[in-house]
Amino acid sequence: MGVKSDDQNKNPKKPFLYYYGLVLLIVFLLNAFLFPSMMERSVKEVGYNQFLEYVEAKQVDKVYRNDKELMFTLKEEVKPEWGVTAYKTGNWPDPQLTERLTEAGVTSFSEEIVTEASPLMVILFQWIVPIVLFVVIGQVMGRMMQKKLGNMGGPSMSFGKSNAKIYAETETGKTFEDVAGEEEAKEALKEIVDFLHNPEKYAQIGATLPKGALLVGPPGTGKTLLAKAVAGEAHVPFFSISGSEFVEMFVGMGAAKVRDLFKQANEKAPCIVFIDEIDTIGKKRDGGGIGGNDEREQTLNQLLTEMDGFDGKKGVVILAATNRPESLDPALLRPGRFDRRVPVELPDLKGREAILRVHGKDVKLEDSVNFNAVARATAGASGAELANIVNEAALRAVRLGRSTVSQSDLEESVEVVVAGYQRKNAAVSEKERRIVAYHEIGHALVAACQSQSAPVHKITIIPRTSGALGYTMQVEAGERFLMSKEEALNKIATFTGGRAAEEFMFHSITTGASNDIEQATKIARAMVTRYGMSDQFGMVALETVNNQYLGGDSSMVCSPETAKAVDDEVIAIVKGQYEKAMEILKSHAAKLTELSEYLLERETITGEEFMDILNR
Repeated sequence: MGVKSDDQNKNPKKPFLYYYGLVLLIVFLLNAFLFPSMMERSVKEVGYNQFLEYVEAKQVDKVYRNDKELMFTLKEEVKPEWGVTAYKTGNWPDPQLTERLTEAGVTSFSEEIVTEASPLMVILFQWIVPIVLFVVIGQVMGRMMQKKLGNMGGPSMSFGKSNAKIYAETETGKTFEDVAGEEEAKEALKEIVDFLHNPEKYAQIGATLPKGALLVGPPGTGKTLLAKAVAGEAHVPFFSISGSEFVEMFVGMGAAKVRDLFKQANEKAPCIVFIDEIDTIGKKRDGGGIGGNDEREQTLNQLLTEMDGFDGKKGVVILAATNRPESLDPALLRPGRFDRRVPVELPDLKGREAILRVHGKDVKLEDSVNFNAVARATAGASGAELANIVNEAALRAVRLGRSTVSQSDLEESVEVVVAGYQRKNAAVSEKERRIVAYHEIGHALVAACQSQSAPVHKITIIPRTSGALGYTMQVEAGERFLMSKEEALNKIATFTGGRAAEEFMFHSITTGASNDIEQATKIARAMVTRYGMSDQFGMVALETVNNQYLGGDSSMVCSPETAKAVDDEVIAIVKGQYEKAMEILKSHAAKLTELSEYLLERETITGEEFMDILNR
């Protein structure tokens, strides 16, 4: 049984009672010392003879009169220290008053009577308004302090409250119809939905609901969308929270938020709890904190305990998403916690086409739009990137003053996402344009003259905002999942074709092949270290890939001597394919010149135009 501290038992309103008492004292002192004239009547009545005595003594400062009465004020040195500020007298049948005032040195003489302030107004502005103003300020300050205490984890405020967004049964607005291109992931999650709909069917055979499902995949593939679709299909409440929201400055608050989240989930069961980016709190425990017990580790321990403690029969399902599964703690992935691992991979050709159709429902499209062609040109694109392509196409149609999206808009938006916007005002000299044209035709010509190479789709020498002065786009006729050694070597030869064309035609080389060199070296190194396509090393793994969903950084796992041998092998592969590309260009020198001059004239040519000239 817990014992409350004295601070918790104190009434938080008591300090404000002291505050209001202080306010009354301040108002009283202000009226007593700063506005003493307002404490009594501000005007005193005297006889006319008394007024004349003041005039003869030259003590009158200002005079105000009308037909019935007269009011005057005295000079500062003869005024009483307390109370009266003006004097009033009755009828004054004195025709010589003006002369008397002039002789007495009174220069301020007006026919306007200064009225006496209303006693009610005096009370209102001297007492009521200041008190009300201070009370309002006190209330505002009190609410701000309470809010600040709540954010800092005040004991009686919101300490340990989770920030999970709670959606009602119909508020997620997503169903499995809104998810395209991830059929395998949907199939794996439909069983959870069926369990939430028909728990008795599973109870009869003794099956229990999986406590958790971990959605794993690259960024932008729709992991969060899938979680919302599960809640929308199951018609149950949906708790959504990010892993970073558990991380707090004060030790213990993250664990308290986990407890509060699972408490709310049990109260609203059956329901779904979704933790996005769970790797923020679910990393492997390595004792890196103070004594191996830092805030993140306490939060993870509490999450493990809660997942073991709640009853799966109530229908509480934990969904989590991450793109770094290799960094998660093994205790989090064992059966009984995250029972299922659902891969949410990049979509294939059919999936990309389905995703484009889903996002195209909200856009006015021309009847001639071919989503299959766009899908073939976007190999490796995620669902988020495909949605961006459709949106860019719609924006381009608006810029060009059209009311519908055409095929050309979609194709241009693919290039925008891949290479950036066109730099129409880029100042490229004629000499550089010619070098770029021969460079790009060199790529295309080497690709076209090799078997098992992707067809050329488009060649352009229009500069892009990504920094590219031109590019050659190749599009596979269908979806490819495997790459043979011959195809890998052909890719390297194609990448070296641009530099080979520069050297062959201009007997000089430029910096324009930097990206080509990087890509060719990457493929050649992977052939040796990962794919076992080297005669010298054979099927030996010399490299490991880390963070496969976040760029795939690699690290060598071999001795320095072997690493040097690998470098020599990579250099030999790239050099051999460069020589192959040079031979192809030399044997087609006439076509290289003809195609380059045609590209210089048109700036952009299609794959059909390229092949037509090549096959003449």
